[in-house]
Amino acid sequence: MSNPSEIVNSLRNSFYNGRTRSVEYRIKQLQSLYRMYTEKENELLNALYADLRKSKQESVTTEIDFLKNDIKNTLYNIYSWTKPQYVQKDFANLLDTPYVQNDPYGLALVIGSWNYPLQLLLLPVAGAIAAGNCVVIKPSEVSKSCAELLGKLIPKYLDQDCYRVFTGGVKETTELLKERFDYIFYTGNSNVGRIVHAAANNFLTPTTLELGGKSPCYIDNSAYLKYMARRILWGKTLNMGQTCVAPDYILCTKDMQEKFIDAYRATIKEFFGENPKESPDLARIVNDHHFHRLIELLKSGSTRVGGDYDIKERYIAPTILTEVDLNSKIMQEEIFGPILPIVNVDNVYEAINFINCREKPLALYIFSNNKKDTELILQNTSSGSVAVNDTVMQLVVDTLPFGGVGTSGMGNYHGKYSFDTFSHKKSVLYKDLGMLGEVLSSSRYPPYSEKKLAYLKFMLAKRPGINVGRSVTHILSFLTGIWALYVWQNYGFKIGNWM
Repeated sequence: MSNPSEIVNSLRNSFYNGRTRSVEYRIKQLQSLYRMYTEKENELLNALYADLRKSKQESVTTEIDFLKNDIKNTLYNIYSWTKPQYVQKDFANLLDTPYVQNDPYGLALVIGSWNYPLQLLLLPVAGAIAAGNCVVIKPSEVSKSCAELLGKLIPKYLDQDCYRVFTGGVKETTELLKERFDYIFYTGNSNVGRIVHAAANNFLTPTTLELGGKSPCYIDNSAYLKYMARRILWGKTLNMGQTCVAPDYILCTKDMQEKFIDAYRATIKEFFGENPKESPDLARIVNDHHFHRLIELLKSGSTRVGGDYDIKERYIAPTILTEVDLNSKIMQEEIFGPILPIVNVDNVYEAINFINCREKPLALYIFSNNKKDTELILQNTSSGSVAVNDTVMQLVVDTLPFGGVGTSGMGNYHGKYSFDTFSHKKSVLYKDLGMLGEVLSSSRYPPYSEKKLAYLKFMLAKRPGINVGRSVTHILSFLTGIWALYVWQNYGFKIGNWM
């Protein structure tokens, strides 16, 4: 195990030497990372299967191709993302050039999660690379096979002077967090998130926390049962429920509950056959600790669907529980497994109240053809994201930011938002040192007067339709310069004593 201080100091020196500043350098590293996904796909698939028994389809679509497409999108857009962003200006700044410059923070730490051990680690890493940072890459030790493989592969594809993999468990991560970073990106549970945030606070380090929570799924009597059941079951059993945005519990009326249970049971048979345990399309719980935690949660209500499990295989059947105790663990903590409790509400207002009385979820799902009720939920609840009449698929749209709110996280990423997360938006103002610019700005200098104050108020006042961008800057600057020169020449105001 490398010394964390040595890694941090080495990478920081590389950043200060300007190694990652060139956009061409960043492109080269991203292309190399893409090549790793392509050349080592079979090895990555095998590691995912060893850790979670993920099917090829799930591994390709939610991990490897997800990462490939993200890099493609970044490479298509990186030149436009890295360009200065020129902003609108007022009368007072007509001769000036204000813009926002995207600066890398410096040395970033990215800590991944075990449930999607490739995507949740390497997607933010790619964003950090695109933004020009050096990165310490920390895989989750829980997904052991993926962590070991990444520790071997990444040094072969990424520049070790700027990007290093740091492996280890809680003890090693604790030591790593004692070091000073310029940005920290963590994905995982809220308890560890608090620890990471506290460590970041020691240096006032900006932090993104991608956490989780209980993501509710409201269904009303207008929803089409068959399609609804398919989409909820898919979102709940994807990666065996070990997905941070999986639907965590159902809110519905008693009448809809019985109809939904019948549809869910039929859909399980449609997806996974008579014996779901034998299906190659169901993953497994990651380890014994999480498996036994879930077995305890099965005791929280009345089992209406599923409920069987296999300790040796760490298999739990897709399960529905009713009559759950709202104070039990299953309604207090994120489930992270294929168990789906149902809570009865009489109407949309009760559903909104139920959601708002709890911590803000990472995702909220609404199944309804009633647009009025759907808007009522959207306008009166707070969550990291919302999908209407589907689950999980909001993550696929890379033009949408992904992130939590409150205890479900802070900050966001995906697509350009990943680049923005790892970029400091530095304000830059270029002013002209020539005579015309001085004529326009000299009224700010002492000695002050009522005339100078009136002039400043006029120049600085906000007016609708007055803001101008770069497209008309040269024309307006030219006209303003002529006007200022005319005033100066005809009224004899000295540059140092304007008005």
